[in-house]
Amino acid sequence: MKKIEVVAGVIYNEKLILCVQRPKNKLQYISEKFEFPGGKIEEGETKEETLHREIMEELNLSIEIKSFFITVVHEYPDFELTMHCYKCECDNKELKLHEHIDQKWLKINELTFLDWAAADIPIVKKLVSDG
Repeated sequence: MKKIEVVAGVIYNEKLILCVQRPKNKLQYISEKFEFPGGKIEEGETKEETLHREIMEELNLSIEIKSFFITVVHEYPDFELTMHCYKCECDNKELKLHEHIDQKWLKINELTFLDWAAADIPIVKKLVSDG
């Protein structure tokens, strides 16, 4: 099974968290699901460098990485995903979607209302349980 290693950011602006929606995809289990933004680690990059690069490429958003949050390993039907998640902050909510079809800034208690990609659900659960 193919293994993919990625990073993701739980991006805060004050008390709101950024959630982005994937576009339609031939893989039904991730098509149009919400996720925390991020992407694949490239050779020679640190996880933090990847996260800064991916957020800038996908959202044109400058972030400050605050702390490591959780690593999730999830087996999808076609690949195994290892996702390293970091808590981040940004000082404005103005972004430009380059790869996603929607974005929402939500309070922690609103996160569970979205249709999340399976690998992102443990992150949502930890955020909610941590308060």
